[in-house]
Amino acid sequence: MNKSSFFIVGQHAVIEALKNPKRKVLRVFLTEESKKNIHRKNPKRNLLKDVKVYFKTKKELDKYCSKENLLHQGYVAEIEHFEKLILKDFIKEKEGITLVCLDGVTDPRNIGSLIRSATSFNIDGIIIKERNFPSESKLMYKASSGAIEYVNIFEVSNINSTLKNLKDKNFWVYGFDGAGKENFTDIKWRGNNILLFGSEGSGMHRHTSKYADFLVRIDISKKIESLNISNSAAIVFHHLSYLKKTVD
Repeated sequence: MNKSSFFIVGQHAVIEALKNPKRKVLRVFLTEESKKNIHRKNPKRNLLKDVKVYFKTKKELDKYCSKENLLHQGYVAEIEHFEKLILKDFIKEKEGITLVCLDGVTDPRNIGSLIRSATSFNIDGIIIKERNFPSESKLMYKASSGAIEYVNIFEVSNINSTLKNLKDKNFWVYGFDGAGKENFTDIKWRGNNILLFGSEGSGMHRHTSKYADFLVRIDISKKIESLNISNSAAIVFHHLSYLKKTVD
C-alpha cells in the first residue's frame, strides 16, 4: 500500500479531490480569489474545514507546474494515493460489467482525457499496466478534470494474463482496430465486456490482440487516418451508455 504524497494542480482537479471523502488531501495552496471561488461553488459545504490551507500569489504557485507548463488557475494540492483496487474482488458476483483495458497507452494527457470520458459515461473501471500508469502526473489529473476521483482504476502487472483470467470468468474481449471486421455499433453488446484499446501510434501489441474475441472498428471518414485514443474511447463509451439507457 503506497501512501506517498504528490501534488496536483488546476481548479477541477483540486476541488474534486476536496469533495471526495475517500481522498486524503494533506495541504492546499490557494490564491485569495480561488478560496472565494471554492466557497461560491460549494456554499453548503466547507471543503477546506479539515485541510491545511496556505495562501499564495499566482507567481508563487507557478513553481508547482513550471516543468509541465500547466496552468494552475490558483489551485494546488498535496494529496495521497488511493489504496490500490483488486480487480478479482471487484468483479466478483457482478453482471453486466464494462471495463476498459489500455495496452501500451502511456501519454498522461490521453489517459486523463479517457478517464474523464469513462466517468462521464459510467464505465465500470479501467485496467492499465502498473508501470504505464502515470499515477502522480499533474497533467493526467488536470486532463481528467477531477474525474479520476470517481473512476475505478486497476493497475496490473501483466495485461495478457489479466485478459486471460477475465476471459475465463466469462468476459468478452473486444479489441479496437482500424482493420477490424465489424463496426462496433453493429455488435449486440451483452454480458461482461472488456474494451481493449492500444496506443494511437502502434495499436495493440500483437500478442495482446490474440486475446481479443472480436476485432472491431470505428467507422470514420476516409479523409482521416485515425482518431486520438481518447476521442475514440469517448465515442464508444457514449454509444454503450446510450444502448444501456434504451434497454433499462
